[in-house]
Amino acid sequence: MRLAVWGSELSPYTLKLRALLAAAALPHRLLPAQGGRWENLHALYLIERGKRRRSIERWPAADPLDEYPLVPFLLVDERRVLYDSSALALWLDRVHPPAAGPLVPEDAALAFVVRLLDEAFDELGLYLVHHARWVTSAATNDAGARLGREFAALLPPGGQAVMARRFARRQVRRLPYLFSVAAADLALPGLPPELTPPARAGFPPTHALLDDLRATLLATVEPLLAAQPFLLGERFTLADASLYGQLGMNLKDPTAAEDMRRVAPTTFRWLCRVRDDGHAASRGALVLSDRLRPLLELVDRTFVPLMAQNESAYEHLRAAGETRFNEWAFDHGRALYDGTLLGVPFRAVAKTFQVRVWRDLRAAWTALDADARGRVRRVLPTELR
Repeated sequence: MRLAVWGSELSPYTLKLRALLAAAALPHRLLPAQGGRWENLHALYLIERGKRRRSIERWPAADPLDEYPLVPFLLVDERRVLYDSSALALWLDRVHPPAAGPLVPEDAALAFVVRLLDEAFDELGLYLVHHARWVTSAATNDAGARLGREFAALLPPGGQAVMARRFARRQVRRLPYLFSVAAADLALPGLPPELTPPARAGFPPTHALLDDLRATLLATVEPLLAAQPFLLGERFTLADASLYGQLGMNLKDPTAAEDMRRVAPTTFRWLCRVRDDGHAASRGALVLSDRLRPLLELVDRTFVPLMAQNESAYEHLRAAGETRFNEWAFDHGRALYDGTLLGVPFRAVAKTFQVRVWRDLRAAWTALDADARGRVRRVLPTELR
């Protein structure tokens, strides 16, 4: 296969997909950063054509609740375009399984835990690291400039600077959509208004909650990675790729990276090792050990109630006649609901793709036989209903 990933190093899902490809020993090009003008234009043509024809694939099948389609894209032999990093792990296991073993284990109990961790990092973890970039590292990150450099081959003279400014402003403006809401009186010295993390009328502030959650995640993962090479033992899985994608997104955000290096040095070194493909040759057994319990307890206290509240809100809103969800609805003040996380109030928009995630996980839990469910229960403190 000739493979290219269309995405940016700024995206946690691009980092995750590239780590999955490295684990499967599949070389690829990162576009547009590593491509010339004509190669990038051809890739864009394939992607835009796929969007128009709705032929971009989510393996093994698309779901109407998913947002369609989102970067990164995997271009295969300059013909097929696939998306969704988690689905692509299953695709890789089918078409080019890593020599060390599948990214999603064949053992049902292990597979369920891998999928649960993957989705928790993808959904809740994204809020933490986006906040870390645009709030914690607000005064020090150069994410916009880095994106401009990646797209340099496609931009006119002066285009990099324009893209840098527009991207930074857009991402800061999106903070409340991604759960990061400032207090009304927030002021960060030296930042212009368009880069100051925004409050939103009627939305409780969540900065302290996200700061605490990120610190708790790092404190929970640190001893686990100090005791074993990867989350489930001796081998890299989809769960590791997801953790790397999210936390690895902050490796080039100076303030957030330095904080991570200081409070979680083992995790910081682990992220650097995965970034440098040090995970690609991992071998060994996977196990559901008691070492996993603190991490799964954190997932149970945070991700599980967040997904349950989102689905409940979606069903209530849909029954009331709402037809628009996700970011468009948020921008128009529609499909909003109020909830609590760890006792802290929040306001959010109902997200259809999180409904799909939650339903898939509950279906996977129901499908476990008694033995597999018993093994998961020993490390996961509650059932998924």
